[in-house]
Amino acid sequence: MKLSRLAEAAGIAYKGEDREIEGIGTLKEATPSQISFLDNPKYLGDLETTRAGAVLVAKKYADRVPEGTVALIDEEPYLKLARISALFAVHPMKEKGNLPIVGEGCRIAENVSFGKDVVIGKRVTIMPGCSIGDDVTIGDDTLIHPNVTIYYRCEIGKNCIIHSGTVIGSDGFGFAHTKSGEHVKLHQLGNVIVEDDVEIGANCTIDRGAIAATIVRRGTKIDNLVQVGHNCDIGEHCIITSQVGISGSTTMGRNVVMGGQSGTAGHLEIGAFATIAARGGVTKSIPGGKVYAGFPLMEHKRWLRLNAMLSRLLEKKS
Repeated sequence: MKLSRLAEAAGIAYKGEDREIEGIGTLKEATPSQISFLDNPKYLGDLETTRAGAVLVAKKYADRVPEGTVALIDEEPYLKLARISALFAVHPMKEKGNLPIVGEGCRIAENVSFGKDVVIGKRVTIMPGCSIGDDVTIGDDTLIHPNVTIYYRCEIGKNCIIHSGTVIGSDGFGFAHTKSGEHVKLHQLGNVIVEDDVEIGANCTIDRGAIAATIVRRGTKIDNLVQVGHNCDIGEHCIITSQVGISGSTTMGRNVVMGGQSGTAGHLEIGAFATIAARGGVTKSIPGGKVYAGFPLMEHKRWLRLNAMLSRLLEKKS
């Protein structure tokens, strides 16, 4: 749709060059036919190199918008993006489409529900009660246990195992907030990509990306009762144990280990081969190759010394 229409929907006065906008993209990945936004100054570097056709941006950062990109200036760019996202929202059920394409050697229970334009690889097993949405792809030799839900447009790789009750592709928790305290939904326009050789435990939830994809990379193993927020990028061969919560836009390197009930804040990076002990709270980006514990998070050896000191202090007082 025309940029002028998007500006009108967002409540932004705009009289400049009109152009056709086909969707929403991140600053890093947006094309000239997409609109993006800057809300977090952490991504100023991406703003300066973006190829987006237009960007929602606060006035103080407008001079950082590159030539060829239209700046839609507003002091609440995230809120205005939420209003625009409703115009690009995809209905979760297609009215028209093709029947599923099922590869040879598959075993699929009778009461599995399929959407339109689903593609299933060879030797896939889908057990009773599963729901597979529109445009989902599932790779060869994957096993899906009972009552798994895979939302529309999600991609599951080869040789994966998904256990009962897990939901892949539910909406990420994204809301913009008005000055009067109302919550405006940012429609989640991305999907989930689960690469090959991934195992996901029972009753996990992996949210679809707000704009781009949430990715679980090759070889990662996820225990039961794990929440992965929207736009996370989980590296190859990670181990994520029970009751871990990973906030949106967290990026993890390969072979990261997260102990039970540990969690992260959003928009941070965890380096490769880092280990987070049980109940560790990651509130900022951390380098890889180390073992961490506690809240606030610190290196494990330091955490042990701290607890030993506290214990001796209590003994002296008693």
